[in-house]
Amino acid sequence: MSTEGMLIDGRFLAGEAESRPVTDPATGETVGEAPEASLGQVSQAIAAARRAQPAWGQLAPLARGQIMQRIAGLIRRDAEALAMLVVREQGKTIKEARGEIGGASAFFDYFAEFARRIQGEILPSDFAGEQIWIQRVPVGVVGAIIPWNYPAALVSRKVAPAMIAGNTIVLKPHEDTPLSALHMARLFVEAGVPAGVVNIVTGRGETVGEALTGSSDIDLLTMTGSVPTGKRIMARAAQNLTPVSLELGGKAPFIVMQDADLDLAVRSAATSRYMNCGQVCICNERTLVHASIFEDFVDRFIAHSRTLKVGLPLDEATDIGPKFSRAELEKVEAMVAEAVAGGADVRLGGTRPTPLPTPGGHWYSPTVLTGLKPDMPILTHEIFGPVVPILPFHDLEEAIAISNQSRYGLSAYLFTRDMPTIMKVINELSFGEVYVNRVGPEALQGFHVGYRDSGLGGDDGSHGLEAYLRKKTVYLNYSGGATAPLMPY
Repeated sequence: MSTEGMLIDGRFLAGEAESRPVTDPATGETVGEAPEASLGQVSQAIAAARRAQPAWGQLAPLARGQIMQRIAGLIRRDAEALAMLVVREQGKTIKEARGEIGGASAFFDYFAEFARRIQGEILPSDFAGEQIWIQRVPVGVVGAIIPWNYPAALVSRKVAPAMIAGNTIVLKPHEDTPLSALHMARLFVEAGVPAGVVNIVTGRGETVGEALTGSSDIDLLTMTGSVPTGKRIMARAAQNLTPVSLELGGKAPFIVMQDADLDLAVRSAATSRYMNCGQVCICNERTLVHASIFEDFVDRFIAHSRTLKVGLPLDEATDIGPKFSRAELEKVEAMVAEAVAGGADVRLGGTRPTPLPTPGGHWYSPTVLTGLKPDMPILTHEIFGPVVPILPFHDLEEAIAISNQSRYGLSAYLFTRDMPTIMKVINELSFGEVYVNRVGPEALQGFHVGYRDSGLGGDDGSHGLEAYLRKKTVYLNYSGGATAPLMPY
């Protein structure tokens, strides 16, 4: 894979710092080189976005939407090539990568439809011959930072709403997964996106990310990633009073009641835990099962997990690919070892697979742990790997209490046939998303939002679009005469 240039002000540029290798998680081999932006190039991208924003914001929304529809079509045209890039730089299976690229095109299709849907308000005035308008207008220049687990779809998730709202954007992909974002940059130009409207700069968070988040010329910072990084971004943004939208980690409880369809619950729990090798913020991070069906559930879950193939991501038969990096692999191994030292029982896996699918890959076997206590670190800290801690509970109140005993508050799952149980859980779980008798992914028209350490703001749908718009109040007096002073109320 050849080095792709960064997109700055409509031009593809090499980095002014030393380029960075991109490695394949399945083999450890270098599959490409990515440019490393200098601080000057970050400033150049921000300045280009600032110059381009007035004309882009004044363009008819329908014209912006038409460009976005062309982008969606080009992503579909290059779908297989983009999926291959995602596999090679991120490690997910080719089946999952194709789904990600489908989502990447869908974001542009969906938000293009808002060309005719961004509405203002007209309010009555206290005076005759006057109206009060509340307009929704672009925020200006958006700075976006995305992680490594969905390197193509998250480009679209940030760029599409920014564009339809009339903003320009400077986006930094993760330094280890930049290739699909740089390929998409070429599609933006091919679709006719004016110079400066979308800028893609690559490089380390310590340099490029710090420059982007600390700039006083950024009007909104939107970031998906880890809690520590989100807190650092929020602290830096505070220096310039820059608004932030942060989608951070998760520790989703997966509650299975005694009346649940057990086969559906087992399959769903496995899907939610093992997709993308467990590297999804809405993944099933802790499975809570009613004590009366606990052993039956565990046995069925282990049997199902044994049918899943860990292997090369480009193999159509593979269900679980490698962990993203050596550091991520070792983090998961350390968490399992800590749980075992604390008394957990390894019912399945707990090691790297034997034999390894490839010697240089970051492989970890599907792992099931029982014998756990609710306050153990593996039940309170995000695992982000193919490890399933399963814990029994005795009544619904206990399940709710365990679920809410977390600094995270992104997604939660419930499997039951009982409507009063459903309503009680919906009312009492403190999570931004609750899935009942189904698992993710979230819908485009929904609102992906977390509580507490899972972030603030949110993505998707009309509510996610609101972050990319600000309000302007206009007092329009058309009477030709002066208004009387207001009387105190």
